[in-house]
Amino acid sequence: MDMDVLRFNDKATVLVVDDTPDNLALMSALLKTTYKVKVANNGAKGLQIAASATPPDLILLDVMMPDIDGYEVCRRLKANARTHNIPVIFLTAKSEPEDEQKGLELGAADYITKPISAPILLARVATQLTLKASADFLRDQNDFLTAEVARRTRELEAVQDVTILALASLAETRDAETGKHILRTQRYVKALAEKLRPHPRFSSFLTEENIKTLFKSAPLHDIGKVGIPDRILLKPGRYEPHELEIMKNHTLLGRDAIQLAEDWLGTQVEFLTIAKEIALCHQEKWDGSGYPEARVGDSIPVSARLMAIADVYDALISRRVYKERLPHEKAAQIIVEGRGSHFDPDMVDAFIEIQDEFREIAQLYPDSDRDYQKKIEFLAQAVADQA
Repeated sequence: MDMDVLRFNDKATVLVVDDTPDNLALMSALLKTTYKVKVANNGAKGLQIAASATPPDLILLDVMMPDIDGYEVCRRLKANARTHNIPVIFLTAKSEPEDEQKGLELGAADYITKPISAPILLARVATQLTLKASADFLRDQNDFLTAEVARRTRELEAVQDVTILALASLAETRDAETGKHILRTQRYVKALAEKLRPHPRFSSFLTEENIKTLFKSAPLHDIGKVGIPDRILLKPGRYEPHELEIMKNHTLLGRDAIQLAEDWLGTQVEFLTIAKEIALCHQEKWDGSGYPEARVGDSIPVSARLMAIADVYDALISRRVYKERLPHEKAAQIIVEGRGSHFDPDMVDAFIEIQDEFREIAQLYPDSDRDYQKKIEFLAQAVADQA
């Protein structure tokens, strides 16, 4: 890169801070043919100009000034994010090594003692401006790359989220009765997880990142339904025992489908790990009477225990072909009655405390009568197709 182009396309601005008029005049005369020059006859004014909307590219700074000396001006410049990157060159009659050391330790880029040699001054100013131009370019490039990475990450996350919802919706469209189930259960799980986050039994797992992953993974809990035959999945009523056994396989099918996707990727993906837990175990019960593995208590993953409450609550408040929706109060009562048998007791206690939030989520994402009618029409057509 041609640093001369960077430096001279627009003249760099040099701020001279000195309390002696003759020194200001001398510096202005030396610099004005090459640079824009600003002057300040005290430290306070110098700080004001440096922090303005049009800051200088470099500051020449005297040490011995009344009120605020050059060392203190430099310290304040380096402490302020707006002025931190402006290079400072001390111009001073203080020539002792410890004086120079102090100036450099405060963050100055250079230290020149008086009397000033014009060629040396101009060379050092040019050097520092070239270095600053390079640093600014690299910093701008880094900021651009950081912003671009963040933008691409947001895009990838959005594509990932939409893909998950599309896959989950594909499974749900084969079930004639689920409506906005995936949107509601997703939010129930998040609300319950956030409530339980400080709880000593769950705090190590329910980190901010894991709660985000739970929210993202929850829609895949019934992805295995795509593998259930239509004659069973679309049956307009309760299942016969042998049909229920086939239906139970959706947990295994869901886990295996997600595992296959992870195998294709060739690497373990955190949100898919939790999605597998939820898909496999969300029908397990605290007392071991659930399926597919009859797990008991804490052997059931936390993610699946959260989904169990969300899934059952939503099924209770939702309209089905074979039943009307239950009011929130009745659904909440059934959840409470399942404490210690169907559900983790501590999770039920948390549910009781935030049950109004569950109710609000259900009201925010309701299944309309039109949604229900469309499901009925879909079911009737599916049954006709099988006949």
